Amino acid sequence: MEYGSIERELHIEASPEVVFEVLSSPEHIREWWSAETTAFEPAAGATGRLTWTDQDTGGHQSAPFTVVEVDPPRMFSFRWTYDETETEVAGPGNSLLVTFELAPAGTGTTVRFRESGYRERGWEAAVLEAHYNDHRQGWDFYLPRLVATADRLAAAR
Repeated sequence: MEYGSIERELHIEASPEVVFEVLSSPEHIREWWSAETTAFEPAAGATGRLTWTDQDTGGHQSAPFTVVEVDPPRMFSFRWTYDETETEVAGPGNSLLVTFELAPAGTGTTVRFRESGYRERGWEAAVLEAHYNDHRQGWDFYLPRLVATADRLAAAR
């Protein structure tokens, strides 16, 4: 297996504007990604933190992120899973890049999702495979929740 990137295509029965809001708003990120996030502006260079709480143990897992590109309502991308102790900013080689491309499709939106940068991290094979599989399973769980959140928001408007 290549472990180069994770890619999915989704259809959401909501406008690109609604989908973009769900992707870039802390309130909605909390709903579909189950992550508390610090307040951030959906603007290139903005930073924030995602924090997940294990309901069984109360333990926390946290990851910083940096917004890379924002083009409402067509594109939202960010870098994450980088070491905060590094003095450099998140970039190729030290983080993963998540990109959501949105395109109108009938009465809804086609979302092209991609998370890349696994091989560029320089992880040994076993670590690369473990991270890739963990993220693949995670996105397979959370992306349908993104669809449901956007559908609910669109229906409420």
